Amino acid sequence: MKHRSIKISIITMIFSILLVSLTANEAAAESVPEWVKNNALWYGQGDISETEFLNAIKFLIETGVIVIESAEDVVAEIMEAEIIIPNGNSDVSGSGFYLPLNLEISENTKVTWVNDDSVPHNIQSQDNMGKVSDLFNSPPLQTGDRFEFTFEESGVYNYYCSFHPWRVGVVTVK
Repeated sequence: MKHRSIKISIITMIFSILLVSLTANEAAAESVPEWVKNNALWYGQGDISETEFLNAIKFLIETGVIVIESAEDVVAEIMEAEIIIPNGNSDVSGSGFYLPLNLEISENTKVTWVNDDSVPHNIQSQDNMGKVSDLFNSPPLQTGDRFEFTFEESGVYNYYCSFHPWRVGVVTVK
């Protein structure tokens, strides 16, 4: 029973890789060749060995039918992050800090601030002395408005809302 469970897990994993790979390459699930489906079935039934089944998958990878992205490729594609200005952020005594308060990202990441508060806010970059710098500065953001900035260089970037100067945040780019 345990051996059958392992086989089912391997089959599930292989089909997941196939479907994700084919989807990433904009191919339809119907384009999975019948022989692949049959091999998976036969492997699950114990009619072919694990080596035979894995050799079939290896063939698909080597011929480019299945393209497996490296972790670096995936990270390069996901270069976006979000900071929420929560409801209550304008209240001096409230706990409506930026979410997250210190966002840690990689270089070339686009950060989007989203105003979920019921009052307008802005995003003002600050230099090392706490003075407004011209690096990134948003217009007033009404409820639901967004502001985007792409951080291209490593460093620590402080910002605040000039309407509510007690609300400060940090973006750390590594």
